[in-house]
Amino acid sequence: MKSVKSFFLVCPLLSLLLLGLSTTGLLAQDNSATAADAENDLECFVAAYYFPNYHPNDARNEKLKGKGWSEWELVKAAKPRFEGHHQPNVPLWGYGDESDPKVMAQKIEAAADYGVDAFIFDWYYYEDGLFLEKCLEQGFMKATNANRLKFSLMWANHDWIDIHPWKLGTPQTLLYPGKLSPQAFEKMCDYVINTYFKHPSYWKIDGKPYFSVYDLTQLMACFGSVEETRKALDQFRERTRAAGFKGLHLEAVVWGQAVLPVEKVPADPADLVEKLGFDAVTSYVWIHHVYLQDFPETEYTFTRDRYMDYWSQAEKQFKVPYYPNVTMGWDSSPRAHQEDDFGNHGYPFMASMKNNTPEAFKEALKMTRQRLSKRPAAERIFNINCWNEWTEGSYLEPDKRNGMKYLEAVRDSAK
Repeated sequence: MKSVKSFFLVCPLLSLLLLGLSTTGLLAQDNSATAADAENDLECFVAAYYFPNYHPNDARNEKLKGKGWSEWELVKAAKPRFEGHHQPNVPLWGYGDESDPKVMAQKIEAAADYGVDAFIFDWYYYEDGLFLEKCLEQGFMKATNANRLKFSLMWANHDWIDIHPWKLGTPQTLLYPGKLSPQAFEKMCDYVINTYFKHPSYWKIDGKPYFSVYDLTQLMACFGSVEETRKALDQFRERTRAAGFKGLHLEAVVWGQAVLPVEKVPADPADLVEKLGFDAVTSYVWIHHVYLQDFPETEYTFTRDRYMDYWSQAEKQFKVPYYPNVTMGWDSSPRAHQEDDFGNHGYPFMASMKNNTPEAFKEALKMTRQRLSKRPAAERIFNINCWNEWTEGSYLEPDKRNGMKYLEAVRDSAK
């Protein structure tokens, strides 16, 4: 990330007198130049969320769905559900196995070349252990060019229900509860510190490993009270320091409205964030804050503008920094059973965004960069949904319709 440029002129008093300049005049000129530099500097740290369900050898998936299954199967099966609906979306690079280091290396190369600085992996850990970890551990961490990109974790601690796909009118079966026992949480923290934080490419803010939590309600359920939850997070910080780090950067993902059927919005997220001692807050996707009011499609710019309003509200609501999100698009129809009537029945039978063109996405990125340019350089951070949410219609990876245009938008929005 570029730093705001500062120029300090130190001149002897005699030189000032000879030139007929005043100290006040010099300082005013210097401050003006610094402010102009800051306003024109659109460089930010850009992190893209990464959803790791596109590899065929996950043990849980194979037990439930059969050998060789990954979420690519839903991408391939997707159909147009209304007039003008573009499905299926076909990946330009093919239906690759992300747990293959060579496949992941291609993703890393493109991300780094086009201005993405980090992947934030949706990371799953349940009472009986890991889920979908092979993408990160076998793919990213073993890629020969992993040093080109930072990575970090968002603990996706929500309940995992069977919605891949969901058939209308059938029970949404709970497969893996997001709630952990305190003992499992402690074990998870040790695993995170030793397996990921110590990797040379792990993203740190001020020397502290970045770790975000998706679901505050589920986090609280692990311990039963605010006090016990705070104690557990403080112990996580201490264990991180004991491992040789400056501390732990804890970030809370906040929402104003639920999307998944099992999600519950905290009554007062700002109060909870403060009491639990989080260092910052962020968002995962625009529709956590904006209802897609027009079915089957809502304008991208409508969603963008309502989200920008939320951003302004969040900056007043929370006492810690808010790091914004830019959403590339939304279309969860591939997760809906393709033979069912596509009515407005709730996720994944819900509205999508329309006119989320590469140009519209670039404009949203530029608006975000311009707002962040007013912050100190170290706080110019935003995330993108998403690198590869193919079945939710939000992905930077190239497809056969747009090629590299969404990645080009990321790169060109900094100019």
